Amino acid sequence: MTEMLPEPLPVPPPGPTDAPGKPWTFLTHHAHLLLAIAGNPDARVQELADTVGVSTRAALSIMADLVKAGYIRRERVGRRNHYSIERNRPFRHPSTAAHSVDEMIAAFSTFAPPPRSV
Repeated sequence: MTEMLPEPLPVPPPGPTDAPGKPWTFLTHHAHLLLAIAGNPDARVQELADTVGVSTRAALSIMADLVKAGYIRRERVGRRNHYSIERNRPFRHPSTAAHSVDEMIAAFSTFAPPPRSV
């Protein structure tokens, strides 16, 4: 007796969303903004907002969240800001709290993170 195998499901073409009208991503805007800051810590807020795809107001709100939670530090340098990331901070969710921000940056960035001091 020959067993019939089910036909494989068709693979949809790649796109920005799996559900038309309801776009979503695996990373939050907070994570995307943190990665944008890691890539350019001297960027202006508007540049960071454009990189993430949010409004300047949303970027400022997210940055305030990240500063308040201790994930980034904002330092005034002349008329601009410089942002530093607290790379050893753990993720906030209990299921991922064993991982650090540095691990996310290393996984999603094309540049190498600075070496950790021992």
